Amino acid sequence: MKSSTFLVFILVVLTLYGLLNTYIFVRGLQALPSGSTLRHWFIPVFWFLAASFVLARFLERAIPCNITEMFTWIGSFWLGAMAYFVIIILVLDLTRGLNDLFHFLPSAIFTDYAKSKLVVFFISVGIVSMALIAGFINARNPKTTRLDINIPKNAGGASQLTIALASDIHLGTLVGKCGALRLVNKINGLNPDIILLAGDIVDEDLKPVIRRNLGETLKNLHAKYGVYAITGNHEYIGGAREAVEYLKAHGIKYLQDTSELIDGKFWLAGRNDRDISRFTGVKRKPLKDVLAGVDRSFPVILMDHQPFNFQDVVDQGVDLQLSGHTHHGQMWPFNYITNAMYEVSWGYKKKGQTHFYISSGFGTWGPPIRLGNRPEVVYITVHFKN
Repeated sequence: MKSSTFLVFILVVLTLYGLLNTYIFVRGLQALPSGSTLRHWFIPVFWFLAASFVLARFLERAIPCNITEMFTWIGSFWLGAMAYFVIIILVLDLTRGLNDLFHFLPSAIFTDYAKSKLVVFFISVGIVSMALIAGFINARNPKTTRLDINIPKNAGGASQLTIALASDIHLGTLVGKCGALRLVNKINGLNPDIILLAGDIVDEDLKPVIRRNLGETLKNLHAKYGVYAITGNHEYIGGAREAVEYLKAHGIKYLQDTSELIDGKFWLAGRNDRDISRFTGVKRKPLKDVLAGVDRSFPVILMDHQPFNFQDVVDQGVDLQLSGHTHHGQMWPFNYITNAMYEVSWGYKKKGQTHFYISSGFGTWGPPIRLGNRPEVVYITVHFKN
């Protein structure tokens, strides 16, 4: 990404972040009694929480240490809290505006309006706190999603293939040693024939991954045909070349706009993430070039991080595409946005003769919470014509 474009992007994001926090701050302050001790504490605590995420983003690469990690954790939780506070306040403001027109709220609310506002303040804080706790617990308990599909092609005499798919792991400060161990144990417990990692293995910055030696944990992944991966957009944000080389050194094979015949049974292809041009200026190959030389009489499996352009995949004769990226919104109600953006935000679809599965992902980005969906490892059994 060009430095000027990146600077504009950062300024826009910081401006929006500042405006949303100001909105929460002003409405929160209005709910607290003037001159109260609670009001005096609210001001510094609020701005400490709001500043933590910004400080963490600027400091985590320059000064990687325990203090920076503390800011990352606090700021990431605040990012989730901020989203839900904005939603709650918008609903309250809309309700109040409608009540001014239609007068449907009980008059008792306005008898002691100052007390009512304080009660609503504490209820809002309680709701957001419970959402963060529940979302954090949910994010740390991935499920196994099982899928059976049929590809009526001869696969070198094999009757079936078992695949363990994981995407959007986001290894780093928030998904560290424990997260990597959960991933390895869950996948190895399935005993798949092949392990596929469909992008965003690293959460932008490689330093926390190296510092925690997470590559050594990933080396414990075992499958008959090995571990294959593709790049996601977050690898390019942090520097894909370094991330790819690090993971290659720890037993993960990368497919970057390339394809490979696996054990004479099926073709596996992987695309560079579509954001490669935005961050490096290099365009990824068209799908037809990635699949040049692929014998379509064999089963063809494709990994592409972002689930776009399904029709092109169908037209190129791919039998199964595996993707991630969407997180299915990660936090309700943002799944409604991803449902509108993508043909499939989460789950299975068959289009023409091509099977598609879009994973909700294993890890988290930003807030370390998930609400409205579960993190997952996908266990796919592919049945072939024998």
